[in-house]
Amino acid sequence: MSELDVEVAGGKLDLIYTYGTLKKGFPNHHVLEDMIGKNDAVFRGSCMTIEQYPLVCGLYGVPYMIHLPGSGNRIKGELYGVTSRGLPQLDELEGLTMKHYERHRVRVAMEEGSAEELEAEAYFAHGSYGEALWKKRGQLGMSEYRLEDALDYMKMEQRAQYKSVVHELFEFVGSAPTNSGD
Repeated sequence: MSELDVEVAGGKLDLIYTYGTLKKGFPNHHVLEDMIGKNDAVFRGSCMTIEQYPLVCGLYGVPYMIHLPGSGNRIKGELYGVTSRGLPQLDELEGLTMKHYERHRVRVAMEEGSAEELEAEAYFAHGSYGEALWKKRGQLGMSEYRLEDALDYMKMEQRAQYKSVVHELFEFVGSAPTNSGD
């Protein structure tokens, strides 16, 4: 077992890589703080993706990592261990059922100089609009979502309530949803 593998109540934690508003000091970190307080998550450290990915900001200053390995930059982020009880809370925040984000495996290296590569999961922009968003942003991405970038972030309750963010994204990138269930 690696030094980063942790067991809580007899179960192994899933490694989740965060790169945006869930990081320490960012607008949605309170979700992870609550989970840590309930022993449903543990901070494992700062890390960076092994592969390059596009990282852009979309509507409302929301960061999106796009599942186009080899494009963009290596992305700085944070690694958390999350219990099977905590994972649905993150899935809800990230809008998996409404196809806002989707989880994919990603390889990361811890920034403390460790040569160890770890496999985690990360929330990527849903494939139905991710590549179009990358093109809309001129295929120019960031290597890190910074506090300055988060100044443009608008919390869910501050956004227009009459439309889903997914439909707004399709309007923004100039395409239609791929099916009526989106």
